[in-house]
Amino acid sequence: MLENIITSKTRLRLLVKFFINVANEGYLRGLATEMQESTNAIRKELNNLTEAGYLIRTESNQKITYKANQKNPFFNLLQKIVHKYIGLDTIVEMVLEKMGSVKRVFLIGDYLNGIDSGKIEVVLEGNELDQKYIQHLAHKIQNEIQKEVIFYTTSQHDNSGLLVFEQETQLVS
Repeated sequence: MLENIITSKTRLRLLVKFFINVANEGYLRGLATEMQESTNAIRKELNNLTEAGYLIRTESNQKITYKANQKNPFFNLLQKIVHKYIGLDTIVEMVLEKMGSVKRVFLIGDYLNGIDSGKIEVVLEGNELDQKYIQHLAHKIQNEIQKEVIFYTTSQHDNSGLLVFEQETQLVS
């Protein structure tokens, strides 16, 4: 759906790279290799996104790196759009709808690094998670967002990855 609005596949992949996780950054040749695109195509889109104020360009040790501009007034909106495009909101909604025992949800793997591989890896942290239901849910979500979804479950996650949901803890007074 977003491909109909943003017709440049390179630009869309760059937006996913930088807006899925604010810690992601990249440089021209690395991005060209990662995305299997020509440096000219990547350079053109990086320049466009930088001129528009969506990316910040930093030069250090004769290497130019790019990252999302968190001060841009559209930063939060773009991040929400990218999360919606990837299907993160759908994943979290569907998991929480039927599984209230989920404490936290983390994004790991390719999408954490901004690589639009079509395979979303998610860690569900909680006690007594229903494995059979989770596998059923994975298939249901895949049909919904047209991307492969792999769930990993644990009672205690090591905090690696991007935290996309955390259950509010209720304080007893």
